[in-house]
Amino acid sequence: MTLTLTNIAKTFPGGVQALLPTDLEIAKGEIVSLLGPSGCGKSTLLRMIAGLETPDAGAKIVFDGEDVTRQSVETRKIGMVFQSYALFPNMSVRGNIGYGLKMQKLPKTEIEARVNEVIALCRLDGYADRAITALSGGQRQRVALARAMAPRPRVLLLDEPLSALDAALRSQLRDELALLLRQFGITAIFVTHDQNEAMAIADRVAVMSLGEVAQIGTPEALYRNPATGFVARFVGDAMPLEGRIEGDRLHLPGGILPLPGPARGSEVLVRAEDIRLDPQGPITARVETVTFLGTHYRIALSGASDTLLIALHSGLSAPQQGENVRLSIAPEALLILPKGVAA
Repeated sequence: MTLTLTNIAKTFPGGVQALLPTDLEIAKGEIVSLLGPSGCGKSTLLRMIAGLETPDAGAKIVFDGEDVTRQSVETRKIGMVFQSYALFPNMSVRGNIGYGLKMQKLPKTEIEARVNEVIALCRLDGYADRAITALSGGQRQRVALARAMAPRPRVLLLDEPLSALDAALRSQLRDELALLLRQFGITAIFVTHDQNEAMAIADRVAVMSLGEVAQIGTPEALYRNPATGFVARFVGDAMPLEGRIEGDRLHLPGGILPLPGPARGSEVLVRAEDIRLDPQGPITARVETVTFLGTHYRIALSGASDTLLIALHSGLSAPQQGENVRLSIAPEALLILPKGVAA
């Protein structure tokens, strides 16, 4: 299903504007993430697509050419996966998946066929008759996804589906969820505040801040070509370099960096992987912490600018805490961007 949002905005009682007028086009079978910090409007936008919130006057929500702006949530034929999963603990896996189909009063044979179909797709064959309380967090996520998909919704909406899981399981299920969504071939929109989750799962990511979409694009496009300093910080953890700009030079407390071009009125940012330890480098800094993370060292530096972080491959020799080091940053690795909206 294609999804078209035109002039979608939301103002709550008291004049609080949770979402500024927003347009968005989502193609058939596309997976789009709404990414941003708490309070940026992403969940409000998702709830208006679902029909759980009413948009301001002048908004238009279109599913495959059909205007559903004033339709109820029941008639929009959407699937939803919540953060808590909202599974029924007194029912088996099969009972949870078939519950919505029973509410639709479908024939028993059709219910059984659809339940078996999604059980197979979600690799739950050996768990169909187990109680929900006997399942792991990952298995419960698959049940929630299977239950949402059994009624064959037009679009699937997911609201922070991985946020309740521990870090290790979350990383594992992130890839599993991406695979399952593509197997279903359904148009899907999911809300997250985790950039790694958004980049691993979505075809396109809409970065949101203060009630508006700051930029939308593929994960690679957002990383390589952020439109503003806010997007660069949120997608890729770029760090601002605080200093005085004079022509094509950035004067930092720890030295002077050449810039690829004039930067007056802009932010200058850099990512951890683009900072090099270089005995001949133009910038001096002090090592504050060295943390071993398996694949790399995470090194925090002071004195060059505000605290900078370096990602150093674990096969290389790391400096010691308290050591003074010199740094270099290639001019082409620097990001010179409009400051944009703050979080």
